[in-house]
Amino acid sequence: MKLYFVRHGKTKWNQEGRFQGASEDSPLLPSAVEQLHLLGQYLKTTPFDRIYTSDLPRAVSTAQIIAQYHPDKEIIPVRELREWQLGTLEGAKIATVQSIYPKQIAAFRNNLATFDPDLFGAESVYQTTKRVQTFIESLCDKGYEQVLIVGHGANLTASIRTLLGYPVPLLRKKGGLTNASLTILETTDCKHFDLVTWNDLSYVGK
Repeated sequence: MKLYFVRHGKTKWNQEGRFQGASEDSPLLPSAVEQLHLLGQYLKTTPFDRIYTSDLPRAVSTAQIIAQYHPDKEIIPVRELREWQLGTLEGAKIATVQSIYPKQIAAFRNNLATFDPDLFGAESVYQTTKRVQTFIESLCDKGYEQVLIVGHGANLTASIRTLLGYPVPLLRKKGGLTNASLTILETTDCKHFDLVTWNDLSYVGK
């Protein structure tokens, strides 16, 4: 089975440098809509068995644009694919929080083993990745060959690298996923995963 992970398109809060998390949301930018149409065209010939998305509006909107190129497929919202629940960080400007908690923001960006979620009332690394891992495992016995999954930057970055077997200190290796990027994993048993493509934006140039 091939899993095609897409981070939602860039939003107003992404542009403003704000944390969004699992409880807050902001609309896609017009430029993001244009970019997602390019991604939809790029994936047009990929015969997806299912299209799953986080149930948050920015992810659903992203999935809807891509699904225009797969009119025979319904979009299935899944709560487990929501962004990392970030508690009091949600809606806050990243630069402001960084000035108050520089070590914690550095940890969130570079080494999640030293990030303290309790400080912000946030999900732990285990909680946010485990719900995605459990969902992915539920797909394995369904006989799917190719599945599209639309989610979020912080959660997908950590969850995908967890599936690949990375330890917690390295879950942010090479940084986070870019908006509207495509990452592909392949698995035969939903326990062992191989990376096919990471954070790919090459479709923009095509």
